[in-house]
Amino acid sequence: MEPTYGIAELAREFDVTTRTIRFYEDKDLLRPRREGQRRVYTHRDRVRLRLIMRGKRLGFSLDEIHQMIDLYDEDPTEVAQLKLFISKIRERRAVLLQQKEDIVSILDELDALEAQSRDLLREKGKVSA
Repeated sequence: MEPTYGIAELAREFDVTTRTIRFYEDKDLLRPRREGQRRVYTHRDRVRLRLIMRGKRLGFSLDEIHQMIDLYDEDPTEVAQLKLFISKIRERRAVLLQQKEDIVSILDELDALEAQSRDLLREKGKVSA
C-alpha cells in the first residue's frame, strides 16, 4: 500500500503553509483525493510538491512548472519533460545572466557616483564622508 500524507504533514516537510498547498491545488498542480473533508496526498503528490518548490526556487512561473510537471503524466519516459526542462533552464539562465550584467553595471555606476559625490564634498571643505 502506498504511503499517504496529510496537508499539515506536507506543509511542515516543505516549510510552507497549508494555504500555499491549497493554492497549488487551485492551480491544478496538486490533485489529492478526498476522504470526507480530509485531503489525502499520495507519494506522487509529494513528488509534485517537491518539483513545484524546486521550480519556484529556480524562478520558474507556476505556468511553466505546470507545463513541465504535466508532461510527465503524458510521457512516463520523461523524454519530453527533460527536453522542456533543459529549454526552460537555458531561458532562465539567459535571463539571470542579463540581470547579473545589469547589476554589475548599476554597481559600477553607484561606485562612480559615490566617488564623485565624495570629491565634491572634499572640494567644498566638508570631508565627513
